[in-house]
Amino acid sequence: MKLIWLSDLHFEAAGLVLGHDPRLRLQAAVDYVVAHHSDAVACLITGDLVETGTVRNYKALKGFLNGLPMPVLPMPGNHDDRDVLRDVLPLPDDAMPGFVQYQSDFEDLAVLCLDTLIPGRDAGFLCPDRLNWLKAKLDALERRPAIVAMHHPPMPLGLPMLDPDNLQNGSELLALLADHSNILHLLAGHVHRPCSGTAFGIPFTTAKSVLYQAPPAIPEWDWNSFQPAAEAPALTVLEYDGPGLTLQQCQFCDYAHGAPAA
Repeated sequence: MKLIWLSDLHFEAAGLVLGHDPRLRLQAAVDYVVAHHSDAVACLITGDLVETGTVRNYKALKGFLNGLPMPVLPMPGNHDDRDVLRDVLPLPDDAMPGFVQYQSDFEDLAVLCLDTLIPGRDAGFLCPDRLNWLKAKLDALERRPAIVAMHHPPMPLGLPMLDPDNLQNGSELLALLADHSNILHLLAGHVHRPCSGTAFGIPFTTAKSVLYQAPPAIPEWDWNSFQPAAEAPALTVLEYDGPGLTLQQCQFCDYAHGAPAA
């Protein structure tokens, strides 16, 4: 059983974002999935679906995503507007009221999609209501395997300019997850860099952006000197076979496609 994972589309219906063309990059990702992974059961998108949360942008984005041959599981990031996202993009009928938080089931695998958005803030947070929802879902799963996906990473990643805007109560979330031995993997976006490791014994991975990449921590940089790294975008293919889960990062276009002219 296969899942596709996209993150940080920063889609705009017109214009460029930091010199990059979000429509060309997203279309390349969609074309790659259609050509090579049309058998996937769903496509996860871990936040920052749009650069600015307007109805126009979400409607245009939906048109591109309709080209995928599988359902889309969207999650909000700090650039998203929760209410507009809920109005434009389809969510499961039993999604948590007032949030973009829900569970989707694929055979015996549960995918728990979390809403870490604080409107108007770059950092993320999970309020007691969202954490209680998650605990109830995890308890109900008992031993069924689960993936947890969200925008803001709940652990420090060694990225000095990015770590301060991760999930502000990440330790609380990780402690909750650590109480459940059925968590196969935690997926997060937000940082526009591929990182992986374990936190509280839980395997985690962060994703490259579909649009542009943040530079590595070394050489040092700050927001005054920030420029996107000259790295090609990627998506991730997850394959679950019962005993285990594999994640494979796949470059879906050359760096020059939709990038600033040299």
